[in-house]
Amino acid sequence: MKIFHCVESYYPAIGGMQEVVKQLSERLVKLGHDVTVLTRFHSSRTFNEFNGVKIVPFKIEGNPKVAATESEKEYVNFLLNNTCDVVTFFAAQQWATDLALPHLTSLNAKKVSVPTGYSGLYWPEFKDYFEDMKKWIHGYDMNVYLSNDYRDINYAQANQVKKITLIPNGAAADEFLPETQTNVRKELNIPQNHFLILLVGSYTGWKGHKEAIEIFLKSDLKNATLLMIGNNYEGFKRQYVKHPRLALLSFLNKLTGSKRIIFNFYPRNFTVAAYKQANLFLFPSNIECSPIVLFECAASKLPFLATDVGNSVEISNWTKGGEIMPTGKNESGFSHVDIKGGVKMLNEIYHNKTKREKMGNESFEIWKEKYSWEVIARQYEQLYSKLVNQ
Repeated sequence: MKIFHCVESYYPAIGGMQEVVKQLSERLVKLGHDVTVLTRFHSSRTFNEFNGVKIVPFKIEGNPKVAATESEKEYVNFLLNNTCDVVTFFAAQQWATDLALPHLTSLNAKKVSVPTGYSGLYWPEFKDYFEDMKKWIHGYDMNVYLSNDYRDINYAQANQVKKITLIPNGAAADEFLPETQTNVRKELNIPQNHFLILLVGSYTGWKGHKEAIEIFLKSDLKNATLLMIGNNYEGFKRQYVKHPRLALLSFLNKLTGSKRIIFNFYPRNFTVAAYKQANLFLFPSNIECSPIVLFECAASKLPFLATDVGNSVEISNWTKGGEIMPTGKNESGFSHVDIKGGVKMLNEIYHNKTKREKMGNESFEIWKEKYSWEVIARQYEQLYSKLVNQ
């Protein structure tokens, strides 16, 4: 099959959506398909093909909803004038999906939507957008959701959308199964007796880094390190130093010297090693769709504590690999951990090594069977094939 994957940004850009599309595209190529990714121009991308996946870039800025500039028109014309069997749009509320919405009926290929959560569904500025989506959504041949119960699939069902299927996120076996050669504790000078807590996520302000620090510093853990890995750590470091409550907690912690906090960005192989060598994953995120990091925890035998964000409750039930901290949600759909409840759960799981090991081992076996990208890519292949042959 000839497949177009449309996504706001792609490798070497880093992020959850970029990783999803990269994993699927490269594995579909290995299965014998012709895959082209339509995406934003990236100054560091000096190639037009990577691991067999063709890349067509467009110099589009912001998130336009109507094609006005030459580059925006070029993108729409590419979709209209280049034939393929299937075209998939990953994530709503971004230009690679939105610019195509008025033209869905003119595309000859089978059209697939993977909306990944509708993060702005409750935001006033997107009211008209989601009113129009009630019509556009029926223009897809299939809508792929990552959860059985989240705002995007619930929106579709409320608007009588019948073309619905569930394909979850996952983690890559070829990344997590091989033995790692990196000793994270040695390279970061973390004592061997330290309880190592990991958080992986870009420092966007929405991934719960500040909440994780507060939970960690208020816990009764001794000889422990919180390692946070993600983009834009320099900006977060400046915020952290100036944050009055966190600065005070950090000062009080320095008097005992038993807890350490490290935040930085590291290469992917180092991050995978950190997953495998940590004792717990702490994820008090504010907004997600279906967090890949929780599947990566399962692939690493790493138990997690997370907020009720995206479909983290569902992932916890699917993988048996983590627990959900007490969480409140505001009218905009953002999740906020109850700090006191989070501290209590962290203290409890810290003192229960047997429980942590059981969660890690059980989730690993479930992940191997159901949630590796190798398995999930074949589910996309089967979906695409079924649509094309209809």
